[in-house]
Amino acid sequence: MIGLEDRRNMAQMIDVAHRDGARLCQACKLAGIDVRTLQRWKAQDGLAKGDRRPEAPRPLPAHALTPQERAAVLQVANEPRFADMPPARIVPMLADEGTYLASESSFSRLLREAGQNAHRGRAKSPKAKRPPQTHVATAPGQVWCWDMTYLPTQVRGQWFYLYLILDLYSRKIVGWEVHVEDEGDHAAHLVHRTALAEGIALTEPDQRPVLHGDNGATIKSTTVIAMLHWLGIKPSYSRPRVSDDNAFVESLFRTAKYRPEFPAQGFKTLDDARQWARSFVHWYNFNHRHSGIRYVSPAQRHAGQDRQILAQRHAVYLQARERNPSRWSRHTRNWEPIEAVALNPERDEVASMAVQSATHKKVAVA
Repeated sequence: MIGLEDRRNMAQMIDVAHRDGARLCQACKLAGIDVRTLQRWKAQDGLAKGDRRPEAPRPLPAHALTPQERAAVLQVANEPRFADMPPARIVPMLADEGTYLASESSFSRLLREAGQNAHRGRAKSPKAKRPPQTHVATAPGQVWCWDMTYLPTQVRGQWFYLYLILDLYSRKIVGWEVHVEDEGDHAAHLVHRTALAEGIALTEPDQRPVLHGDNGATIKSTTVIAMLHWLGIKPSYSRPRVSDDNAFVESLFRTAKYRPEFPAQGFKTLDDARQWARSFVHWYNFNHRHSGIRYVSPAQRHAGQDRQILAQRHAVYLQARERNPSRWSRHTRNWEPIEAVALNPERDEVASMAVQSATHKKVAVA
């Protein structure tokens, strides 16, 4: 769109060049416009009033949301239970309740028009990074990730230590402990307790999980290595100078420390830290709708319930499209289950091969 002043200057220069003997079409071409454009400017007062396209009337589409529907979207988005959630989590939770008000983009647009499009949590938007390549999980219990993080106390320079094991496929926290010291004995005890809770001893040796961690002294201590060998769990470690080789656990720690319940001034006692960790693990496993697994909870995916839930959401969307077909240009939202999860997910071809291999194994067993 060319402004009014630029139009006038361009038309004046073209007229001068044309009077000096230049061909009109060549002068317009050099200016970057067509001859018909210049003729239209002169015939329709385009050099006096400028471009009138912004002032053109634009009728409201017949399938647009009604004022009542727009008000309902804003009312739901501002409910206390959704106050700290983006539309990406609000829409799936409403679908679980059998309710469809609008699409995720419509939620975002209405919040933006209402001046409520600011980030609804404490964390900044994540930055895209290129991860390295490693393990792929197609079912729970195949790949575990673990790490230790510091929990601040109210005493300067003193910390509590949260040890945590995450199932890569389901994102469920399968084991955790909080201690005063950072020692290999605590890490070994956590692995042992988690293996018993998840029934690792009942599986075949070649079906036991890979446990991936960083190169910390505690994670690679002799006590931990001996425990892993005794349990038949295969260890895996991040490569040197690679900061995102254990990104799933690091992301989990970030989520934990940006929760509203996390004390900004630190924990007073060890019991307070353990009580907070217990509450967070329960929320994360059973209430949190995880974006990486189609917004189902880790516990639902770990138990194999995600397929039924996603199928139900798909049915809700199909019914919504049947009620208002003009609001859907093509297909509905993708509610297909995530078949494979890679520790570093940029290797799509490896994930596809893992899914095919798992499918062949199931067919062979059947």
